Amino acid sequence: MKFLDQAKIYIRSGDGGDGVTAFRREKYIEFGGPDGGNGGRGGDIIFEAVPNLNTLIDFRYTQHFRARKGGNGAGSDRTGAASSAVVIKVPIGTQIMDDDRTTMLADLDEAGKRVTLCRGGDGGYGNAHYKTSTNRAPRRSDKGWPGEERWVWLRLKLIADAGLVGLPNAGKSTFLSVVSAARPKIADYPFTTLHPQLGVVRLSMTEEFVLADIPGLIEGAHEGTGLGDRFLGHVERCALLLHLIDGAAGNVVAAWRTIRRELEAYDDDLAAKPEIIALNKTDAMTPREASARRAALEKASGAPVRLISAATREGIPELLRLIQDQVNQAKQDAKQAS
Repeated sequence: MKFLDQAKIYIRSGDGGDGVTAFRREKYIEFGGPDGGNGGRGGDIIFEAVPNLNTLIDFRYTQHFRARKGGNGAGSDRTGAASSAVVIKVPIGTQIMDDDRTTMLADLDEAGKRVTLCRGGDGGYGNAHYKTSTNRAPRRSDKGWPGEERWVWLRLKLIADAGLVGLPNAGKSTFLSVVSAARPKIADYPFTTLHPQLGVVRLSMTEEFVLADIPGLIEGAHEGTGLGDRFLGHVERCALLLHLIDGAAGNVVAAWRTIRRELEAYDDDLAAKPEIIALNKTDAMTPREASARRAALEKASGAPVRLISAATREGIPELLRLIQDQVNQAKQDAKQAS
């Protein structure tokens, strides 16, 4: 299935049904009187987050959603039928933005969460509604109220516990394939990963976390260079970032600083997330090179650096345990805060 994380759609709720003007005409009723019923309510437009979706690709082919009009009233004081709501199902983590793409209307970040974005119009009154002691035969009835309409943007932000960041060819896809059941494309050229990937990492029967891999960043990504920074939104919800650096590529400090600059240019909150730095591809370095590059990176970042090899699994179990512990701590802190 093709991955799509942004879509623009048109939504319109249903108009209310019309009220009617009617009078009783039974044979043996001397004074009939008004009995026109009210119109029914138009259908709402409701968005619902469901767990079995992970892309917005359906909205590429269906971009207009309209609810039905409410039923018109009828004689014998019968109210028109209310129209059923149109429920639009979206993946968990979908944000609904106004047409200006900056105003957030809703954030569906939990399974089953719902939001009514366009309310259906109320039905118009029939002439029975206007009967009074001084106006015994009103001939007034109202049209139904119009529904609401708008264009909205849907933006999907994947729900993951940890996010993988790094330059192209840092080994992120290989790492994801080794630690989870995900099978991303792996090749020896830049930008092999074109769309975000999710993998579930299971450490035991009771411990697991979700890892998100996004396409590699390069210098100037926040200005649109390469694939740009549009996919960074998929790691905004993560508890921590795993920064993979290609140790065999040479200047590891410059690689680390490049990604840090892009994170800071994109969003200060994202750049402030806890970061675990891992120097990958130790199998392609001599012990002296690995030690020297690790020391240089620790001096520049001021944080401990893990030596790993996704190809040989060297250092992988210890790194996963560290990630799991930090994810558990983040969830516990969030529970206490709420």
